[in-house]
Amino acid sequence: MEADTTFNIGVLAKATGTKVETIRWYERVGLLSAPDRTSGNYRAYGAAHLARLSFIRRARDLGFSLDQIRTLLDIAEQQDLPCEAVDVIARQHLEEVERKIADLQALRRELDSLIGQCRHGRVAECRIIEALAPTGT
Repeated sequence: MEADTTFNIGVLAKATGTKVETIRWYERVGLLSAPDRTSGNYRAYGAAHLARLSFIRRARDLGFSLDQIRTLLDIAEQQDLPCEAVDVIARQHLEEVERKIADLQALRRELDSLIGQCRHGRVAECRIIEALAPTGT
C-alpha cells in the first residue's frame, strides 16, 4: 500500500490477519495510535498503522508479551541506539519458552505414565480417574 493511502479497519484487519476487536483493543491500550477519522467518523488507517500492527502481530505470533512488545516498539523508534536491549528482551523470552517446553515435556511424561497404567477395565478401576481424584476421598 502506498504511504498516502488510507483504509478502513476491515482492510487493516484483513491485511494483518487481526480481528477488528483486537485492533480496537490495541488502540485502547496504546499499542496502536488512534487513526484520523473520515468526515463520516470512520477510522482512516495509514501505512504506518499497517506496519506497526504487522510488527505487533508478528511479535505476538512469536509469543512476546504485550509489555515486551511495547518496549520493542519504543526501542524500534530510536534507530540510532545499539540493539543490545532488543537482544536482552529476546533472550529473556527464549528462556521463558525453554521453561515452558520443559514443563510441557514433564506434563507429557506424566500423562504418558497415566495412560500406560490403563488396564482397559471399568471406570471404577481406572488409574487415570484415580490419579485425578482428590486424595483422602
